[in-house]
Amino acid sequence: MDIPSLSIALSQSKLYQEVGVSVMEMAMDSIKMQGTDLTKMMEATTKIMQQSVNPHIGGNIDISV
Repeated sequence: MDIPSLSIALSQSKLYQEVGVSVMEMAMDSIKMQGTDLTKMMEATTKIMQQSVNPHIGGNIDISV
């Protein structure tokens, strides 16, 4: 059993695992940002669609004293 080569192999294995976890965390952050952006876009689209169906609603304010 060659101790130095075993040590190097274990060190490389640990490094590969750490890199994999780091890449996965970056991908998860990116997916969370995309989900947030998609939600915002859907909310904006919903408001625009409501305005197109009822264009007269919310355009005027009636104030009587």
